[in-house]
Amino acid sequence: MIMLKGSALSSLTAIFGNSEDKSQDSDKLMDLYWNRAELKKEFAGMRKEQFRLQDVIKQQEGAKARLKQKLEHLEDLLIDPLLAHNVIVFYQLRGLGHKCERKVAKFAEELKQQREQKRHNSIVADWNEERKAEAKVVELRRLEKRDAVLQLEDQLQSEQRRLTSMSGFKRLFSGRSAMKLIDGLAAQLEIAVQEEHMLKEAVAEIKNREPPDHQGLEIPAKRSINLMILSFGQQLYLHFMESDLAESIKESTEKSVGAINYGTRYECDQLLDRIHKSIDSMEKSTDFADVLQKRAKMLGEIAKFPGDNDAVPVARTVSTLFQIDANGVVRTSDADLLGVNYWGMSKIFTR
Repeated sequence: MIMLKGSALSSLTAIFGNSEDKSQDSDKLMDLYWNRAELKKEFAGMRKEQFRLQDVIKQQEGAKARLKQKLEHLEDLLIDPLLAHNVIVFYQLRGLGHKCERKVAKFAEELKQQREQKRHNSIVADWNEERKAEAKVVELRRLEKRDAVLQLEDQLQSEQRRLTSMSGFKRLFSGRSAMKLIDGLAAQLEIAVQEEHMLKEAVAEIKNREPPDHQGLEIPAKRSINLMILSFGQQLYLHFMESDLAESIKESTEKSVGAINYGTRYECDQLLDRIHKSIDSMEKSTDFADVLQKRAKMLGEIAKFPGDNDAVPVARTVSTLFQIDANGVVRTSDADLLGVNYWGMSKIFTR
């Protein structure tokens, strides 16, 4: 066996190093490797975010350029005395179109909330009836158990008095059986009291239950709401059709300012007067709930839906315009309001 002296051992250690040093160096190398990997990952993420922000800046610059172009175009139109009044009419009509969209959206939201509340109230009412019936059954069982407890208490007291009244000689022969009977009655009483307590807690739990959460509408209810929305949309269309504004309103929401010529200054003033009068009469006209219901029913009779789970009708099947006068007389014509998305109804419908 070869034995190395201390100096020789030190020389080898200096050359090759010991295992502990190698382990520490390996750990340091691994740490450097993982740190480098994490830095590369973070750098890649920063580059990705940089590219995204650059795209956002480009989009904003493009939007800013387009907005500037529109503003310059509008200024040019307003500077021209022959076109300035056309601009005013255009934005009055567009504003009226947006006003009608908001009215339809508000009508749809209120109608949806009413139907949801009605459904929720019905569900809660049914739930309350079931809860009361369940509580009544459990309460009857508790009362029966209470009677059983009272009977056991009376019987136990009676047996205890009988045992106490026994003479010494009789106690000697009958005392053991009497005690056994008393112990049995006490055990039954304890179980009965526990069962009564459990039934009492069950009744309390039933009475303290939280009502069911607000639930959504089913397909028939959604369809009914959408038909009412369409009926209201037709009501607005008919109102502005009387003053020959319906098509102009729609056109102003689809085209850009300056693309439509409304005529001379006098003609524009006349058109503005019609617009203001139509708005006033629209705001004053509120007594048409029965007409909406009747029209919605007629729309429902002709409406077709893409599938059983669809709430929005196929546009071409509800393109009939129902005009109902004060005497209930119905006249029909063609007006595909849903197909051309009058008043933005496609985004207002309940789905």
